Amino acid sequence: MRYCPRISHKQSTIDVKVDLAEMDITAAESKATYRQIKDWVKENYGIKTRNEYIAHVKEKHGIIKRENSRPSQNPDYVRRDCPEGHWKPIEEALKYFQMI
Repeated sequence: MRYCPRISHKQSTIDVKVDLAEMDITAAESKATYRQIKDWVKENYGIKTRNEYIAHVKEKHGIIKRENSRPSQNPDYVRRDCPEGHWKPIEEALKYFQMI
């Protein structure tokens, strides 16, 4: 349970309690966005990676995966697994952002 600082406005005072266990987000998910991970990999390894590769590595490390908000409209679409050349850089990025 985290307590937020007291908020005062004029004569009114509100105390706020936030139970982090009830929030629908894990600590790992709150660390870095896919864009930040992709930028880190590009800067440190010089390769462009894909969101689906990052999702594959996160899935293998047990980081909770959410449903894609924009799934492919193509019924024949098959997600590509992360190739060997991208696996280590993505893992290093996840370690850098303290996600694994």
